[in-house]
Amino acid sequence: MAVSGRRAAFLGVGHYTPENVLTNSDFEKIVDTTDEWILERTGIRERHVVTEDQAASDLAIPATRAALEKAGVSPEELDLILVGTVTSDYLFPSTACIVQDKIGARNVAALDTSVGCSAFIYNCNIASQLIESGHYQRILVIGVETLTKLTDYTDRNTCVLFGDGAGAAVLGPAQGEGGILATHMKADGSLGYLLEMPGGGSRHPPTHESLDQKLHYIKMAGREVFKHAVRSMCEAATYVLDAGGFSGEDVDLLIPHQANLRIMSAVAERLKIPEEKVFVNLDKYGNTSAASIPIALSEALEEGRVKTGDLVLNVAFGAGFTWAAHLVRWE
Repeated sequence: MAVSGRRAAFLGVGHYTPENVLTNSDFEKIVDTTDEWILERTGIRERHVVTEDQAASDLAIPATRAALEKAGVSPEELDLILVGTVTSDYLFPSTACIVQDKIGARNVAALDTSVGCSAFIYNCNIASQLIESGHYQRILVIGVETLTKLTDYTDRNTCVLFGDGAGAAVLGPAQGEGGILATHMKADGSLGYLLEMPGGGSRHPPTHESLDQKLHYIKMAGREVFKHAVRSMCEAATYVLDAGGFSGEDVDLLIPHQANLRIMSAVAERLKIPEEKVFVNLDKYGNTSAASIPIALSEALEEGRVKTGDLVLNVAFGAGFTWAAHLVRWE
């Protein structure tokens, strides 16, 4: 909540997805599955996939340029770049520093965060607090993932879920009574083992043995993740609604993390938000993790689903476990 009479608002939002598309029918040729099975259990029809030579920053930069153009902000005017990703170009330097260099945002602070699918909301909430403090004026927040590079295409339960993409937003001081009204972030590290990539870090660095054991791919206990995702997203959403003095009936648009249609429907139902007020693009992109919320927000704006004065609720759940939400009165 703002304590200085100053709020942060979204000044511009943009997104980018790779050209290559992998459909459910394509998966019928890869693993033992069908288009009907995938669609029924996930709500996904297709997903965009990077080429071998594309990395996270290659997706983040066009999304960033779109957001900057819509915000009417130049790279030189930025004070901070926050990138949420678990698929950074390198372990170091950070993808944020790579983006900073390539867009020409000289002498701007830049850093990555690794909180999975919650990263964009986490970073927007952090940016909101910094803008409210008065110390920052323009912050670029990016969510980007190339999850298909961490996907085991012999595991039919996970390989159909993930896609690649990037979304970006420029945040700055609100000009009116709108902006980010309330924020919420939580984590429970005791459950991290239910959604992880064991290999690649200092616990299991790359070796012939770790590669043979497929430790460098996403591992997920689907049923457990589903259960915790619904409960945690509802908790986060309820918190920000209560903090703002609202209920689910007041929400004009709910943008939940695009992971699974059943999760999204369960969250909306518990919050008493009707289906027509829930934004869904999961069918086109699959689960793009940190990029999920900003891609959806960008498309919602392009489609006229978000108008000035609308109450927008963004909520996500991700690896860690982490979960977060914020409530926005759109300016």
